[in-house]
Amino acid sequence: MTPKLKIIPLGGLGEIGKNMTVIEFGNDLIIIDCGMGFPDENMYGIDVVLPDITYLRNNASRIRGMIITHGHEDHIGAVPFVLKELDIPIYTTPLTAALIELKLEEEDLLYNTQIFTKKAGSVFRIGSFSIEFIRVNHSIPDAVALAIRTPVGTVIHTGDFKIDVTPIAGGMTDLVRFGELGNEGVLALLSDSTNVETPGHSASERKVGESFDKLFVNCDKRIIITTFASNVHRLQQIINVAAKYGRKVAVTGRSMENVLRTAMVLGYMDVPEDVLVDLDQINGLPKNRIVIISTGSQGEAMSALYRMAFSEHRQIQIDSDDRVIISASAIPGNENTISRVIDELFHKGAEVIYDRHTDLHVSGHACQEEQKMILALTRPKYFIPVHGEHRMLVKHAELGRMMGVSSRNIVIAENGTVIEFTKKGVLCSDTVPSGAVLVDGSGGIGEVGSVVMRDRHKLAEDGMIVVVLTYSSHDHKLLAEPEILTRGFIYVKEAESLMDELVSIVLETVEKCDAQHITDWNSIKTKVKSDLSGYLYKTTRRSPMILPVITEI
Repeated sequence: MTPKLKIIPLGGLGEIGKNMTVIEFGNDLIIIDCGMGFPDENMYGIDVVLPDITYLRNNASRIRGMIITHGHEDHIGAVPFVLKELDIPIYTTPLTAALIELKLEEEDLLYNTQIFTKKAGSVFRIGSFSIEFIRVNHSIPDAVALAIRTPVGTVIHTGDFKIDVTPIAGGMTDLVRFGELGNEGVLALLSDSTNVETPGHSASERKVGESFDKLFVNCDKRIIITTFASNVHRLQQIINVAAKYGRKVAVTGRSMENVLRTAMVLGYMDVPEDVLVDLDQINGLPKNRIVIISTGSQGEAMSALYRMAFSEHRQIQIDSDDRVIISASAIPGNENTISRVIDELFHKGAEVIYDRHTDLHVSGHACQEEQKMILALTRPKYFIPVHGEHRMLVKHAELGRMMGVSSRNIVIAENGTVIEFTKKGVLCSDTVPSGAVLVDGSGGIGEVGSVVMRDRHKLAEDGMIVVVLTYSSHDHKLLAEPEILTRGFIYVKEAESLMDELVSIVLETVEKCDAQHITDWNSIKTKVKSDLSGYLYKTTRRSPMILPVITEI
């Protein structure tokens, strides 16, 4: 039987984050990206969301390698978790490799992992596949698209990209190479859909530097800037404008410190001499000669900016002599947390500049005209929009049709869909396990299932009632009136009549159990829970979690 080419997204479709795609042919399987997602406001207690790798576990012997397009968390964040279970070599660019190594070192996985670094323009083989790295612009250096040559045709995966004609460093997206591949023939294009709702072109990163200059000139305050730690070009521009106006720069936040140090060592940043200072040195300098670059652009709890805002930072106290610049846009779902931090900064008297109309942030993702350009250059037979919520994939598919791709050759897939290429066309009749694996705390990977999350929702929304019943171990008779404790439901002293009614209902239930000769503790608990639940919903329209507890004396 002739092997077929299959593309299987395990994450990144119908969502923002946890990007992971499998491409397989015959006995060979490669993984593109290995990202984590971020919990939404309903995922109580969840720290990280990972792609489900059941399919990879079941096919571990066929995995030939993992290819990472760039170093953002939604593309590398799950690497340590996956490598704890699977031994997979990694192929990526130098900066991305360095950022992955930092993660693996923390988990004591570095020395057991093979990481092969390749630069843009490199071509190398993995099993049945020939992989070519193509330079693209993004909000982190060393981002690449992939041209994957398979026995049945070339697949292009853009990764995250934009077309910046005036990049800070590294050259613009290699449009010539995309065009050459288009002339050779492209079987399928997988393209970034994030900004498909935005017409026109994405703005150049240089615009942000111009905005910084305007905010630095004639400013007599200490300047604190928060941005994504991975945006090396943004960090470079902050340092450049600080040096121009005679300011020293200090950095706070572990991820920011790690990225800055790594980028400097690898030569991705050029920092003027004597501009960087240790955070401990800033108190000896005039405020109008200081710039602090901080983590916390998404309002993350315990980030450096969050700790400053809530007076928990050991070295930095915010006051009216501070100008705080938010140089980032909100990741969907983080709007409320960012607003809380900004409000708190205003409470401290700081001047906060966060208006998106001031060009303090530009996207790293292509807008409609750039997406159309890639479609025009590559002229793919099949088009698969990736990296985006469902409406984004649908809108990107519309662009594909506009650019000449046949409707029957456009696939709007979901995570777990097996996209199979046959002589008759593309087939999507099969699925593999996919979805989200929730990480709770420092080690609970996958331990939080739907039942636990349902209980957390109930606790958060309606609270909890504990009913304590004390029985005689001798004759199974109730020895005392039921004790009812509440948490997050009502304040007992303000609802004594309701509490008295609940006690009466429990006593009635116990008496019914006695009359029916029901002595099994679990059966009694179930009846108490059922009777209380029905009464509470009828009278309060709330459904608190009810936990009957029976003790024997």
